[in-house]
Amino acid sequence: MKSIQTRLLILLLIFIILPYFLSVLLIYRQTKENVERHELENSREQMQQASEDLAQYFDDIINLPYILYRNPDLFGVFEQGFESSLYFNQLEINKGMTTFYLMRSEIRQIRFYIDEGKSSFTVYNAVLSARKRKPDLLKQASIQKLINSDRNYLIEPPHRIENYNNTSFIPESDKSMVLTVHHKILDALSKKFLGIITIDIDLDKIARISNHIVQKNKETVLLSDSDGYVIYASDEALIGKTVPAELQNRIHSSAAGAQSPEGDIVFTRTLPEPIQEWRFTKITSSQFLFENVRETAYTNIIVGVIVVGLGLIMVAIISYKVTRPIKLLSRKVLSIEGGNLNAEFDDQREDEIGNLERHIKEMMNRINLHIDREYKLEIENRKNQHRALKSQINPHFLFNALQSIAAVALLSESPRVYQLITSLSKMMRYSIRVDQKSTVRSEADYVRAYLNLQEERFQTDFSFLIELPEAILPIPVPSMILQPLVENFFKHCYDEGFDQAHLHIYGEIRDECLNLVVENNGRSITDDELVALKNKIYAPVNEGNYSPQHIGLKNIHDRLVLHYDQSAGIELDSMQGQGFSVRLVIPSYLKEE
Repeated sequence: MKSIQTRLLILLLIFIILPYFLSVLLIYRQTKENVERHELENSREQMQQASEDLAQYFDDIINLPYILYRNPDLFGVFEQGFESSLYFNQLEINKGMTTFYLMRSEIRQIRFYIDEGKSSFTVYNAVLSARKRKPDLLKQASIQKLINSDRNYLIEPPHRIENYNNTSFIPESDKSMVLTVHHKILDALSKKFLGIITIDIDLDKIARISNHIVQKNKETVLLSDSDGYVIYASDEALIGKTVPAELQNRIHSSAAGAQSPEGDIVFTRTLPEPIQEWRFTKITSSQFLFENVRETAYTNIIVGVIVVGLGLIMVAIISYKVTRPIKLLSRKVLSIEGGNLNAEFDDQREDEIGNLERHIKEMMNRINLHIDREYKLEIENRKNQHRALKSQINPHFLFNALQSIAAVALLSESPRVYQLITSLSKMMRYSIRVDQKSTVRSEADYVRAYLNLQEERFQTDFSFLIELPEAILPIPVPSMILQPLVENFFKHCYDEGFDQAHLHIYGEIRDECLNLVVENNGRSITDDELVALKNKIYAPVNEGNYSPQHIGLKNIHDRLVLHYDQSAGIELDSMQGQGFSVRLVIPSYLKEE
């Protein structure tokens, strides 16, 4: 059996806890989708801007060597070779190479290779090195690739800075990562190959452009060239190396903003000229992207836990306030079942429990009243039996003796004696079964036998009339209910000197009640005596108000009340001083128990 407390917990779970956490889950998913959508839109705009900035930056770096064509002295060295340029203004040539280095702050080293004479100059830290022949320079793979290319430039992946001419002014401690741009120098008209300018630039500017769209330590960017080498990455260990295969797959499998299997958001964009086919990638960790969403969800969960705790407290209070009275009421009912019919009930409560306790209390009062009535009725029956036994001297012996006398009377041809003995026998037979159920018919027969005997005694000094309709004769009534009234007729009439009295017994159904009336025209009583008599008869039964006077009337009234209810009893009437009447009122809608 499920207790009310358990049901309250189930209701709390179904109608409060589950809906709340389902709403938290739905809100989390909706917010996550909104954050992801917002991040996609924002990152697309940032990626677009960063891609344009990177393209513009590399366009500036790649086009930087074209300034050479504006310096006749410096360009003349490329056209005629270093030996022929000895006749030029050497100071201007040196100044031109150094000025070229100083044009961009991110330039770490510049190498000028003059094909005529295979001469090489380097500028590092704004210091021009001495000339050095480099006849094998064009055999290098990167240079070969540039010469054989239709493009005028080639960008090498980042690497440690090199000492191109083995000059002493590049310290060994310089381990800077630089990006190298090789640019072919051609004759503008003949397209003759004149030399190569190699520019080493640091990655600071690229890093600033790339990192502008990310939050440090929370998002990462990666710039890779068409060959899969990492130009720049938030993870410095990747710079200059090929993109790891796993990361390469994530980049190529991602659209311009897609979620990787790891849950990260990968944004990738192919850059325009002059670095077409390069990929700029931004990776946003889901751990960071949905950090605020998770914090909100955690806050909601904490609130939910608090709600659950408050709900449990509420259930505890409700269960204590509601179930405790029910448990107490259940214990009272169990105590009643165990035989305690005087359990205390709290009928002062104004709620449903109070109504229930009041109803149970009323029911127990009715049960106790019924038990008390049955108990008193049993006592009354025992008293009647005792009185019947005291009024009889071995009734069975007398009954048998009377039968023998009646037989002798018949043999002696004395029919009147036989009738009298028969009437007495009927009375004896009825008195023997005084504790058994009776009817109006049997009561009338008993009274008629009694009157037959009294008629012989008083001869013509009294008369009687019994008028009982056939319809009421089968109605059950308590036994010996009329005889005491008839006996009182002789006691209060003939014993007190009244003669020629008339006794009238009749019955009727009135207001759903059986009315049996015994009245006579003998001695009457005054109104005050009638009131005093009624007070004695209708007074509750207890030891303090016992009186031997009128005990017969009171016994009849109490027996009727015990057999039926308070609507039963006797009604007395002095008949305006012309006699005395006793009316027995028996509810016909109640069965005798």
